[in-house]
Amino acid sequence: MLRDKSLIPLSRQHQHALALCVRIDRASPIRDSDLEMWQEEIAQHFKREIEMHFSAEEAVVFPVARRCEELAPLVEDLLADHSALRQGFASAMAKTLSAEGLPDFARRLSAHIRKEERQLFERAQELLSVEELASLGQQLEHALQRATNTCILPSDTTRLQGQKYNQGG
Repeated sequence: MLRDKSLIPLSRQHQHALALCVRIDRASPIRDSDLEMWQEEIAQHFKREIEMHFSAEEAVVFPVARRCEELAPLVEDLLADHSALRQGFASAMAKTLSAEGLPDFARRLSAHIRKEERQLFERAQELLSVEELASLGQQLEHALQRATNTCILPSDTTRLQGQKYNQGG
């Protein structure tokens, strides 16, 4: 199903976070010498985009979705995910996320995003009226206005390596 235009800003941010998860997965196992740079990048994603993203979902999307009886349990599950993921982001910001914990964090973030995209967004588009979706979109635009619209570029350490990913190869 095509994403309703009201949810596209969140889906775009999901793509950014998924790209980070893919890079972590491909770089695993993470070397201890690279861990600090990965944690810095995760913290940067959180500060620039994900913190506002979570807040927008919690203030705008989840209350609307909760009004649909069948989505209420999913919303509770997603809120629990947000809490656990915030702990992971806090660990990265405090530089206490381990090299072994980093791939687990990325898998949890990826699974959460896919749950929102494939379950919450898909079903909300089916259950909400055109007017409700339009109102949701306006509220999200306001809630996300502080999020940066710039790409977070990987450092030399966190950039994917290998012939396939090098500009020259």
